[in-house]
Amino acid sequence: MYTGNLNNLILNSDSYKTSHWLQYPPGSEYMSSYVEARKGSHDVLFFGLQAFIKEYLQAPITMAHIDEAEAVITAHGLPFNRTGWQRLVEKHDGFLPVRIQAVPEGSIVPVSNVVCQIVNTDPEFYWLPSYLETALLRAIWYPSTVASLSYFCKNVIKAALQKSADSVDALPFKLHDFGARGGSSMETIALGSLANLVNFSGTDSMTALVAASRWYDMDKDMPAFSIPAAEHSTMTAWGRQRETQAYDNMLEQFGGAGNTVAVVSDSYDLWNAIDNIWGDALKNKVETMGGTLVIRPDSGNPAEVVCEALQRLTARFGATTNSKGYKILPDYVRLIQGDGINPQSIGKILDTVMAAGFSADNVTFGMGGGLLQQVNRDTMSWAMKASAICIDGEWSDIFKDPITSQAKRSKKGRLALIKRADDSLETIKEDALKDPAENLLQDVFVDGKLLVDESLTTIRERTGW
Repeated sequence: MYTGNLNNLILNSDSYKTSHWLQYPPGSEYMSSYVEARKGSHDVLFFGLQAFIKEYLQAPITMAHIDEAEAVITAHGLPFNRTGWQRLVEKHDGFLPVRIQAVPEGSIVPVSNVVCQIVNTDPEFYWLPSYLETALLRAIWYPSTVASLSYFCKNVIKAALQKSADSVDALPFKLHDFGARGGSSMETIALGSLANLVNFSGTDSMTALVAASRWYDMDKDMPAFSIPAAEHSTMTAWGRQRETQAYDNMLEQFGGAGNTVAVVSDSYDLWNAIDNIWGDALKNKVETMGGTLVIRPDSGNPAEVVCEALQRLTARFGATTNSKGYKILPDYVRLIQGDGINPQSIGKILDTVMAAGFSADNVTFGMGGGLLQQVNRDTMSWAMKASAICIDGEWSDIFKDPITSQAKRSKKGRLALIKRADDSLETIKEDALKDPAENLLQDVFVDGKLLVDESLTTIRERTGW
């Protein structure tokens, strides 16, 4: 009877894959497949492959895995390639005879270009690359999609800061990850929150810190930071009549020179909180505590609420005009908007704020479900497709070209990614390379060995951090 081992790589696949070794042409020796995001409104920021390899591909397949898989798969009603898996243990000590190439993690690649490619290195295992599709594609599409969305948001915020702020130095902390409670699993958060940290340095997902140490060599350096912050339970626990005391307690507990504290302020009446509590009863303490109070609205139309909140804060605390001609609140008070945030709403909020004459530097964003959970494989149309097969020593291009959807047409042949003279990237056939060194796809994993092991710091630098 099977034991329910979620780390059994043989069972980390779609059920129908177990019958595919019987479906390829006689004489099949090598199969090459590639991964791409077929379409999307922004570029791919490639991320997550190293995490997958470290977690799942460096440990060998064992006879115990094979026995368990056979029990599950045959009871499931499908054929099981026991001979093939046993030969993998006998010939390769259970390590996968495959070559995985990919662009360096942190690379920015336009959609519809190859970012990863896999081929078997032993002709006896022609069936293995496609068998790994389920796990490999999933390992790439999710963290790469989150990293790509996060990178898009970073550029939107950066452009707003360049237009309306004296400096973009605060950019790494302008999008804070609020998504830990909204993800579908702890591994989702580990991968997704970590993907956001390629672009930003603020998170409330402690799982991402563990993941950064486990997979991306950040055991000595802290990759992200957070601050003391209120939630509605800690504010409403004081009751409506003691709302002022609840806020005062936050300043007493966490205020002080150089400190930043965030307080959700819409439990009852945000405008009363700004006008009469923060801007009157606690005004002197806010101004003199030496740190920064970050007020958090958490309901209503985000663009309208943020804009009105800035106007009310200006009426109570004043504002100066920066070198770009935009109003900036005193350093001791700011806003963070964490409700209703997604790539589209960030731009709308910033446009509204700047149209009202305020600098984007007044506002920070918190993003949860819109960052980590409101994505799927179709967000960027990710796919892994077989593109070449070697039968009896001869390579042939293979592809799909459905008459009912040209968007699903796949690429042909063994592929390479090159940089053209104008610095644009292009996917070409590998045999069209003038110089193998031009290929931006590099060997990452070969025959059970991880060949590239990079830190999150290195990956960040590749994005232009």
